[in-house]
Amino acid sequence: MRFVKLSDAQTLPFWRQPVALLFLMAASMPIAFSTWSALLNNFVIEVAQFDGGDIGWLHTVREIPGFLAIGVIAILLFMREQVLGLVSLILLGVATALTAYFPTMGGILVLTMLSSIGFHYYETVNQSLQLQWIDKARAPQTLGWLISAGSFATLLVYVALWQLWEALSLSYTGAYMTGGLITAMLAVFAFFAYPQFESPNPQRKQMVLRKRYWLYYALQFMSGARRQIFVVFAAFMMVEKFGYAVDEITLLMMITLIANMVFAPVIGKVVGVFGERRALVFEYTGLFVVFVCYSGLYYLDWGVVLAATLYVVNHIFFSLALAIKTYFQKIADPQDIAPTAAVAFTINHIAAVFLPALLGYVWLTSPGMVFFLAAGMAAVSLMLSLLIPRHPEAGNETVFSRYVATPAE
Repeated sequence: MRFVKLSDAQTLPFWRQPVALLFLMAASMPIAFSTWSALLNNFVIEVAQFDGGDIGWLHTVREIPGFLAIGVIAILLFMREQVLGLVSLILLGVATALTAYFPTMGGILVLTMLSSIGFHYYETVNQSLQLQWIDKARAPQTLGWLISAGSFATLLVYVALWQLWEALSLSYTGAYMTGGLITAMLAVFAFFAYPQFESPNPQRKQMVLRKRYWLYYALQFMSGARRQIFVVFAAFMMVEKFGYAVDEITLLMMITLIANMVFAPVIGKVVGVFGERRALVFEYTGLFVVFVCYSGLYYLDWGVVLAATLYVVNHIFFSLALAIKTYFQKIADPQDIAPTAAVAFTINHIAAVFLPALLGYVWLTSPGMVFFLAAGMAAVSLMLSLLIPRHPEAGNETVFSRYVATPAE
């Protein structure tokens, strides 16, 4: 296995350079994950007869590996980050491919757990590699393009499902098998086609918790709690309340992906120009309005057109979350990136472990209240974002740093 220093990687053909690998992985992961998520609500309702409580438990199980992402630190003692990322993609692909073969509550939960381990461990490592391999000056724009690449791959999946589901009478078995195996095969290709890249800053192999990162941890916690409500219940609402079929929910997701492809690179540039503070203030203000309107869909019955519009707008706002990554990149010790990515992913999923199941029961009695709670979380996130300084850096992590000398650890 060939090892190449990051500083020497520019001598390789462009398609074998680190950024090219990041783009390949960014495009590979959504093929399996988007196939799984696009079909999930219809699959569990039509085949497994799930209700709101069942879907809540499913997503709670799905988020347990995210909560345990801190275990990545232990794995990195004997496995390189790049290798772990690709092995995780293979696990995600294989588990997705087998999903429809076990259409029972138990079977779906087991395969969801396996695919979730692949997804969350990949995401943990991927975030770390992005911040290590991408220059700070180009990070917002490059991260925006990586989001766009993932959106394009997802769009291809949605187009295929939308156009072929009824035309070819596709089955859940065939769709899950195809999407999962494509991701697994691309990961195997990347494993053999790319050298192992050596970062100039060796990463610490133990858990890192620093007082000066507290605002980053808080933003991650609120982001995970708020996002879970949208991921679990927004699409479920479209199927349960408005009766969306597979092709209709896929079309809605396609529109969302096109919007992300167009706006994500622009958002990256905006973050680079206006800074993380302003970008996150704008995001959380918008999300507060969106979630209040979601709640109104139940209490005031505003209709399916507004629901679909809010779904698309919500995704666009979520793209601004890349500002949390670049904020951390600016304040972090370069050797802290990998262990802190694992810690942050665990913090991001603390609420995810119990929130879907808990809110699943709230959903059974008051669906609108679920989105009202999400609006409250967006408001808390907004207040936290106001604590980010205009020019964050080590020693200037929050607006309080100018008044308090923050220790290095």
